[in-house]
Amino acid sequence: MRDCRADAEAIFRAGLGRVDPLAMMERVLSQNGDILRVHTETECHEYDLSRFRNIYVLGAGKASARMALGLEKLLGERIAGGVVAVKEGYLEKLSRVRLMEAAHPVPDARGVAAAAEVLAMARAAGPDDLVIVLVSGGGSAILAAPLSLPARRLTLADKQETTRVLLSCGATIQEINCVRKKLSAVKGGRLAAAAAPASCLGLLLSDVVGDDLDVIASGPTVPDPTTAADALAVLDRYGVAGKIAPEALAVLLDVAAGRAPETPKPGDPAFVHTRTVLVGTNFQALLASRDKAKELGYETVVLTSHLTGEAREMAHLFLGMAKDIAEYGVPLTRPACVIAGGETTVTLRGTGKGGRNQEMALAFLADLARDAKNAEEAVFLAASTDGSDGPTDATGAFASLGILRRGQGLGLDAARYLAENDAYHYFEAVDALLVTGPTNTNVCDIKVLLSP
Repeated sequence: MRDCRADAEAIFRAGLGRVDPLAMMERVLSQNGDILRVHTETECHEYDLSRFRNIYVLGAGKASARMALGLEKLLGERIAGGVVAVKEGYLEKLSRVRLMEAAHPVPDARGVAAAAEVLAMARAAGPDDLVIVLVSGGGSAILAAPLSLPARRLTLADKQETTRVLLSCGATIQEINCVRKKLSAVKGGRLAAAAAPASCLGLLLSDVVGDDLDVIASGPTVPDPTTAADALAVLDRYGVAGKIAPEALAVLLDVAAGRAPETPKPGDPAFVHTRTVLVGTNFQALLASRDKAKELGYETVVLTSHLTGEAREMAHLFLGMAKDIAEYGVPLTRPACVIAGGETTVTLRGTGKGGRNQEMALAFLADLARDAKNAEEAVFLAASTDGSDGPTDATGAFASLGILRRGQGLGLDAARYLAENDAYHYFEAVDALLVTGPTNTNVCDIKVLLSP
């Protein structure tokens, strides 16, 4: 008999292993004498380190500490210093780069302090220096630098209030970061502008669907193609213009009217000596998960790395596939494994606790409760590669008919918990949470559907 829950976790963890930041840095970076080589599947660049007086390391994100570890192992004492901001608990033992912990997903004072130090080091870099910026998901919240204008000065409280509204309205990460870039002194290319005229090399680990460089951690080293008008359109689309901090709205209106400066755009001189390279993606993780599933004997398909939309709606898709596999043998014959990646959203309706992956798994159970025909043996796992699904200590959750029955035996109604966005407490009660602790990586989510 297959242990499908154990198999699903093994398949997920294989994906995690592929995007371990230390291993990725070792794959992408190499050094031969004074020559630093950056080589990916799509591009290759070389830096003559003897040309630079100092090498500084800056960064932010859930995976950035482990990226810094890889850089320290390669460059060692060539690194003159560095500051990297990470989510609290996402630490490594470093000798040349200082780590500063901060809150996620809502910024705190520690993130403001970290951003101030990162900006100070960037501004201190000169034309003969190389600034290497390590960027990964979570950086938008972890590196918090409220924009200060002559007529207006945003506060941390303004940023916190605005962030909470954006995270709960159902907006995509692209839309959320479009707004956040306009309210920051470090996002939207402004970190590269601070480092100019130093040479700047950005190394990015993508946590966004489509791998848009300007969206990953709100693009601190790349030009910002969006405008304040785009940000205002996002607020209008979700009806939250009147809910964000009034001073934040005033800043957006000032920028849109030309009364305050926009983020630097493509062609800006700030980017003349800046290069940004993508070193890891969700798709790479999915391929490793696929290989593990095949090794375990499953017919396997990677469905997509672009899964978006409401988490509870996407659950219908996975249950439907489970039924088709069992009844018709499509898109695969059993034993079958369907793998998908991406990042869904949750529109908060209740007051419970959970994350987008737990919400999707709970919606899968609620669907099973209505009709489990041809899905009696299916096992579904939805999990985040960063080890933290929403504001919880869980990575994700498992869903199956056995788990549903366990909940029913405890008197738990999956649909009621779903209505309250309270997936965490449901899965905690039925012992179906996946808890990994901090993974020190971050490339969106992985979904695994097994039909034995």
